[in-house]
Amino acid sequence: MNPPPVSIALTKLGVPHRIFQHPGPVHSLEQAAAERGQTPAQVIRSIVFRFAADEFVMVLITGARQVSWPALRKFLDANRVTLAKPEEVLQVTGYEIGAVAPFGLPQPVRVLVDESIIRQTEVSLGSGQRSVTIILQTADLLRALGNADVVNLG
Repeated sequence: MNPPPVSIALTKLGVPHRIFQHPGPVHSLEQAAAERGQTPAQVIRSIVFRFAADEFVMVLITGARQVSWPALRKFLDANRVTLAKPEEVLQVTGYEIGAVAPFGLPQPVRVLVDESIIRQTEVSLGSGQRSVTIILQTADLLRALGNADVVNLG
């Protein structure tokens, strides 16, 4: 197996991580967490939103926690925020929905980290390939993200 794009990007940044290959398709958050030996709260979802004219933001949030639309609109100072369409996600990130992560992107995208993530010691996130995930320490994730805002979006 060739390393997934997110692993390549993390390696270039000097971020320790490991690659986990799921044995088959993943159909639920609970299945993903169980196969990784994690809790659902350790699984990070990377969700791309559109706001303003053509601006995008990626929100990292844990498990089944839902993004609060009012909190997101308030933080972005935007009247209207929508989920990015699948084709927009692919264009902005280079990844299909289900494999999105904030690393190895074709262009910079603003990243917001929900505060629920910092409560975890170890997390997993998309690798750029379906059925493959990246597992790393939360401190390493935050260091690699650099100036991402940590906010309460739940």
